[in-house]
Amino acid sequence: MSGTFRNAHLIPVALFLGLLALAGFLWALRSGQYDDLEGAAERILLEDEPPRAANRDHSSSATKSR
Repeated sequence: MSGTFRNAHLIPVALFLGLLALAGFLWALRSGQYDDLEGAAERILLEDEPPRAANRDHSSSATKSR
């Protein structure tokens, strides 16, 4: 067996993986994964919840006792 055809089975595997990646990318485009890129970048900077007064009182008393 010559060296050229020794790895010939890798060509269909590579094509299959490339088509699978392309199908995944097209699915992501159609399902709206890339619609709001700016909103996602801004949402990470916003706080989820303001700190509660009970949590602040509890944490300050814990630091006072140290």
